[in-house]
Amino acid sequence: MDFAIPADVAAFLAEMDAFIERELRPLERADDNIRFFDHRREDARTDWERGGLPNPAWEALLAKVRRMADAAGFYRYPLPRAMGGRDGTNLGMAIIREHLARKGLGLHCDLQNEHAIVSNHVGLLLMHEYGSQEQKAAFLEPLLRDEAFFAFGITEPEHGSDATHMETVAVREGDHWRISGEKTWNTGIHNASHDLIFARTSGKAGDGLGITAFLVPVETAGFRVEEYLWTFNMPTDHARVSLKDVVVPHSAIFGREGQGLAVVQHFFNENRIRQAASSLGAAQYCIDESVEYARQRRPFGKPLAANQAIQFPLVELQTQCEMLRALIHKTAWLMDTEGRFSASDKVSMCNYWANRLCCEAADRAMQVHGGLGYSRHKPFEHIYRHHRRYRITEGTEEIQMRRVAGYMFGLMKQRAPKGVIEQ
Repeated sequence: MDFAIPADVAAFLAEMDAFIERELRPLERADDNIRFFDHRREDARTDWERGGLPNPAWEALLAKVRRMADAAGFYRYPLPRAMGGRDGTNLGMAIIREHLARKGLGLHCDLQNEHAIVSNHVGLLLMHEYGSQEQKAAFLEPLLRDEAFFAFGITEPEHGSDATHMETVAVREGDHWRISGEKTWNTGIHNASHDLIFARTSGKAGDGLGITAFLVPVETAGFRVEEYLWTFNMPTDHARVSLKDVVVPHSAIFGREGQGLAVVQHFFNENRIRQAASSLGAAQYCIDESVEYARQRRPFGKPLAANQAIQFPLVELQTQCEMLRALIHKTAWLMDTEGRFSASDKVSMCNYWANRLCCEAADRAMQVHGGLGYSRHKPFEHIYRHHRRYRITEGTEEIQMRRVAGYMFGLMKQRAPKGVIEQ
């Protein structure tokens, strides 16, 4: 493996940086859009009168930026050229996502609502892989144009990370299915036309098979958004929904009957390695800013940077960043050369360690910057509050460590056999 950034990716980064400086930085400063990124950001982004949902003006600005990025040829980077993409690799995406996050908060990248000018396109890729011809006809083009969105109804209030003990049940009645149950943490449901609901259709609690995915229109009778869950970092678009005798046609099945969890697993590794790269980039941003501040700040007549109490914690964090970056690049390269499930243990290592590292780096940045770091006039508190979620979502730290242990002790195989569900 060559540790140099591939020439095509390096050229893409340069092209993207020029776009950010030419198009996005001026837009951030126009019409007081900077309110979404300075000390007012939480209030500016949050519609407190609508239950804490994202402010429509905030979401409209991000949508505008995504259209600009798409027109400039960046947004679809990982997609096949037939879809207007650049056949982007996992290694390329890891480098790009770290690069964007290392720039700090901005219209180029704000992971609070998974916004970036280079998108993962999870819904689109799932639709392309698993959608029926009818579903593809309805969704593919709007998803390509960022004009459609469906949420994911996987997690349940009583089971959290354990998707196999699913209490939501779907019963077939002729050409239709009747679904009843409850889901939580349905991110983005306020903008979704459909919710991808996972329900048990056969088997028993704990079985990986026997769970089916259904594309359920949110306007269907019996489907209800019960509440939006307020979090450490606002605004919120994370809903708890209930389904009471929701009837959908057999054509609503997404993928194969009884193999719904395989749909989720399909892109887990790709998403996790990209999210790890983003956390690494945010951690590096916190370190870079701390080093610069320590060199300039002169309490007691000398720079903070002269104190080993300042130097050593940042040295340890920088060392971890360098090691993690090498593992992320190696893992992404293995996924490109050997397949997405060829390095599942390393994906989990990267994911849980990057998320933890980001929180530690943000906390250290607050300490180095003192009272200013704790204030909202610096973004470290926001970075900490946001990235703290990733130690729970996308598979908790404990789930990721359990996966690593499974490979270490021979309980799991590196290439997941057909029908076997990984956590």
